Amino acid sequence: MKKMSNVLKKDWGILILIFLGFVIGVYFYPSLPSRIPIHWSQNGQINGYGSKFFGAFGAAITNLGMYLLFIVLPYIDPKRKNYEAFQATYQYLKYLLIIFFLGIEAYALLIATGTIVNKPDFTQIMISLLFILLGNVMGRFKYNYFVGIKTPWTLANEEVWRKTHRMAAPIWVIGGIVNLLLTVTGTTFNGIFSMIIVAVIVIVPIAYSYIIYQKILIKK
Repeated sequence: MKKMSNVLKKDWGILILIFLGFVIGVYFYPSLPSRIPIHWSQNGQINGYGSKFFGAFGAAITNLGMYLLFIVLPYIDPKRKNYEAFQATYQYLKYLLIIFFLGIEAYALLIATGTIVNKPDFTQIMISLLFILLGNVMGRFKYNYFVGIKTPWTLANEEVWRKTHRMAAPIWVIGGIVNLLLTVTGTTFNGIFSMIIVAVIVIVPIAYSYIIYQKILIKK
C-alpha cells in the first residue's frame, strides 16, 4: 500500500473540489433562506428540505467524509492488496462521486437563492449519468470487501465476484441510458420507470451472484 502522504499528493485535484464545496457554501450562505432543498423524488420534484447550515455545507461535509473513507478503506480491508490492481478505477470512483455531490450542492443552492427554478429533469439526468459512468468501470472492480456489489456470494468467492461485476456492468450502463432517454423525451410515468430500472440493476446482479455461486458449489 502507498504511504498516506503520497496518496494525498496524488489527490490534489480531489482536495480542491472538496474545498470548492465549502467555498460555494460560504459564498451563498448569507443569501440563503431558512429552508434549503436537499432531496428530490423519482420525478425530480423537491420533497425534502434541510436547515440553512445543512443546505450550505451538508454536501461538502459529505464529500469530505466520503473522501476520508476512501482513504482509509484500502488500509483496513482484508483484501487490501487487491486495491493496487484497480487503482486507476478507484481514483476514478473518488472523482465521480465527489463531482456528483458537488453538482447537487451547487444546484440546490442556486434553487434556494432563486437564481434558477427546479427542473425535474436535472436530477434524473445526473442519476442516469452516474449509472452509466459507474457501469462503465464496474467490471474492473477487484475482489474486496467495500467497493462493488457485495452479496454473501460475491464475498464468499472471487470467481463469483468477477463474473457478477462483469455481468452487472453493461446492465448499469443500459439502465442509465434508458433512464436518460426516458427523461429527455419527457416520457409519462418516468418516475415509475426509474424505480423499475433501479430495481433491475440492483436485483439482477444479486440473483445472478447466487446462481453462479450455486453452480460453482455443484461443480465441487
